[in-house]
Amino acid sequence: MSSEAFYTPLAPGRFLATEHAQGPWDPSMQHLGPVTALIVHTLGGSELELSRLVVEIFAPVPVAELEVATSVVRDGKRVQCLEATVSSGGRPYARATAWRIRTEETPATPVGGPPPLPETSASSWLTTSFGYGRAMDWRFVSGSADEPGPATAWGRARVPLVKGFEPTPLERLALFADSGNGISFALDFDRYLFANIDLTISLFRMPVGEWICMDSATVIGPTGRGLTRTTLSDSLGEVGTATQTLFVGPR
Repeated sequence: MSSEAFYTPLAPGRFLATEHAQGPWDPSMQHLGPVTALIVHTLGGSELELSRLVVEIFAPVPVAELEVATSVVRDGKRVQCLEATVSSGGRPYARATAWRIRTEETPATPVGGPPPLPETSASSWLTTSFGYGRAMDWRFVSGSADEPGPATAWGRARVPLVKGFEPTPLERLALFADSGNGISFALDFDRYLFANIDLTISLFRMPVGEWICMDSATVIGPTGRGLTRTTLSDSLGEVGTATQTLFVGPR
């Protein structure tokens, strides 16, 4: 692969998407994982920590030059709300709302430990057929990218998110969290489209390290909608959840 990262920075808030950002439905359109991680990157760091991120998709984001504009909706010492809009050529393609909460020392409730990290990378359509799939290192604990049904998989990026920057653990989580419907698909990929119209990430602590684990399951309703629910973990255990609302229909 020729590019060094998912995005090349052009100017503050402006980025050029590379082939690593390509999604599975159309090579000219991006996977939402890189877009979500780019939003997190553009929002920047803070003394307050991200607790909830909702990304709404107006249309498939093209593999092209992007502008990410951010603003503060509600500022405060304890809670802060921000917005971000992803545009290309003057057209908005996605909008995000991010909530940050001030850190405090609190007694933590116990959570389950993470599943083991397999030593061998997965090899399937997921790792060979489109840019984002090839740019990620996939390790399946259960389920398979080639068989329908629930799945648990670890993942990490093989390339940086933005050229010249080391990805943060939060950016790594955002890069991977939108893959739940892909690894736990419930319908034949060749016959049906099951693309998500949104992504909601909810976290009760910040992730650590470069590996993120997803335990995902997808359900399909009788009238063209679906829902994917994912438990997100890092090397220390569970950190939160991700949900995706799916548009479902024949190709």
